[in-house]
Amino acid sequence: MRTNRFSLGVVIILFGIFILLGKLGVINFIWSIIWPIFILIPGLLFHMFYFTRVMPAGVLIPGGILVTISLLFFYCTIFGWDSMKYLWPGFILAVAIGLYEYYLFSDDQPQGALIAAIILGIIAIVFFGMTLMATNGIYIIAIALILIGLYMILRRLKPY
Repeated sequence: MRTNRFSLGVVIILFGIFILLGKLGVINFIWSIIWPIFILIPGLLFHMFYFTRVMPAGVLIPGGILVTISLLFFYCTIFGWDSMKYLWPGFILAVAIGLYEYYLFSDDQPQGALIAAIILGIIAIVFFGMTLMATNGIYIIAIALILIGLYMILRRLKPY
């Protein structure tokens, strides 16, 4: 009977602390940062299921996709969601990574998965380049021109 009251008292105290932290905004703050872990965990479980030989290599496709997308979401929760205007090709890259993992670890190494992964990877890289050029393109062009000019000047100064 005494341990029953002790246990109930501990539960009531924990519930009170939970309510107090919720009202102070601590729980909302923590949730706003760690929610992508609920996407990361299934992706890691898919990988674990494959590498422990519980499931076939096909589970690496959604596993790779989920891990990559969760990393994108972690980045955005830490550095701000306005970063998504630069990172959106990462969703295409996530599918390419999942397909490439499937090709890499599958016993028969299906060429179709490799070809699809390469095509999607190239598309993602092109879109990353386009968003980079659209947002910070003038800086890249300016730096490239400076480097080309320095190369031309320094190449002429070398004695032969």
